[in-house]
Amino acid sequence: MAQAVDEEGGAARLADPGAVDTSVRTPKQRSRTFLGILVNTGVANITTSYLWFALTFWVYLETRNVIATGVVGGAYMLLIALSSISFGTFVDRYRKLAVMRFAAVFTLLMFMLSGVMFLLTPEAQLLDLTQPWFWLFTMIILVGAVVENLRNIALSTTVTILIEPDRRANANGLVGMVQGLMFLVTSVLSGLSVGLLGMGWTIAVAIVLTALAFGHLLTLHMPEEVRAAATDAQGGFDIRGALAAVLAIGGLFALILFSTFNNFIGGVYMALMDPYGLEMFPVELWGIFLAVGSSGFLIGGALIGKFGLGTNPLRTLLLAVVAMGFLGAVFTLREWAWLYVVGIWLYLTLVPVVEAAEQTVIQQVVPLPKQGRVFGFAMAFESAAAPITAFLIAPIAQFWIIPYARSTEGAAQLAPLLGEGTSRGIALVFLVAGIIMVIAAVLAFLTPVYRRVSAEYAEAAAETKSSSEAAEG
Repeated sequence: MAQAVDEEGGAARLADPGAVDTSVRTPKQRSRTFLGILVNTGVANITTSYLWFALTFWVYLETRNVIATGVVGGAYMLLIALSSISFGTFVDRYRKLAVMRFAAVFTLLMFMLSGVMFLLTPEAQLLDLTQPWFWLFTMIILVGAVVENLRNIALSTTVTILIEPDRRANANGLVGMVQGLMFLVTSVLSGLSVGLLGMGWTIAVAIVLTALAFGHLLTLHMPEEVRAAATDAQGGFDIRGALAAVLAIGGLFALILFSTFNNFIGGVYMALMDPYGLEMFPVELWGIFLAVGSSGFLIGGALIGKFGLGTNPLRTLLLAVVAMGFLGAVFTLREWAWLYVVGIWLYLTLVPVVEAAEQTVIQQVVPLPKQGRVFGFAMAFESAAAPITAFLIAPIAQFWIIPYARSTEGAAQLAPLLGEGTSRGIALVFLVAGIIMVIAAVLAFLTPVYRRVSAEYAEAAAETKSSSEAAEG
């Protein structure tokens, strides 16, 4: 499999060639279909993120408790980690559009249920962290948002089906650009929606948008996928098959572990970025400034869509992580609004690079009938890291670091390094996390695994190019 050859000696990229027929339409026509699926998935992601961001803003503004936001954020990532292997298994077993339609219906039902609960439960009870209603209401929204991620795994496999191998990095860049648009739009809309409309109307808007996205999804078709590819996926949670597929590619597990560590550090930002911003700005302004920073996603994705990732996506990934660690360490050295917003913008410009690089490597070296489980396995591992950090750092920051930084003695000790302000404790956490990220990426360059995965990708890319040239000849 590392050399793109299956056990029968045939091409492993499409181990079941009868399931996918790329001769049905031209590459240009297939690209248009991919763009339609991408836009639809983007709308769905915007909708779920709109409600998810709004829930986070609403909870913090009403409780002023970073533990609440940390637990909510951590629970979201933990649910993704627990469900991703099942999601990947279903993507391998069923046709991709069918999987996407199921996810859309399920999310719509969950959002409708959250709306009913909001109408029937007094708001004071919903915001009481000691009562089950808060956790039930939050969990309903989270489950709906998590299942929508099933579509993102399916989207990654449609790149393999619809896009020519030499253009997949560019397509993955477009995926990153759409994700950037999601953050840009939702951060503005969520802040304004919570500030001006309230949580009830925010849920209503999310329900309407989810229904419209599902209606559009029913109009899309992908004739290239003649049927679900024959696969060895078993049941609804094929962890054994996912692990076997990952271990069959030399160094792929190490790549996933590194991305997991990167997400482990990223959990710090997930838990504390919103509290830092909400201490600095009113919620409406924070949503707008977060949108400005999130436009970096668009720039990063657009640049990849135009120029790709170079001959070695893994090297590009590690360089991006080094830069992200540096930015994460310095963008709160002073409590300056412009420094924070510019830092977020530059940081998020690099996120699509990391995401697209990992996806491009997997799409190149893993056979299509196994890609769903590999993507699901990677998502499970990487998503599991962030909630661990969020669950750990939120109470540590709330009870020790923030009080210390706001004390007279702590403020005086931190002032030479971090300046003065109410959020110097959070800034200290960001600084340490960024330094750790830089050190980890630099060390990764020196490992044999880096050289092995780079060589495997280059070999698979060369064989794919040779096969394409032979077919054209």
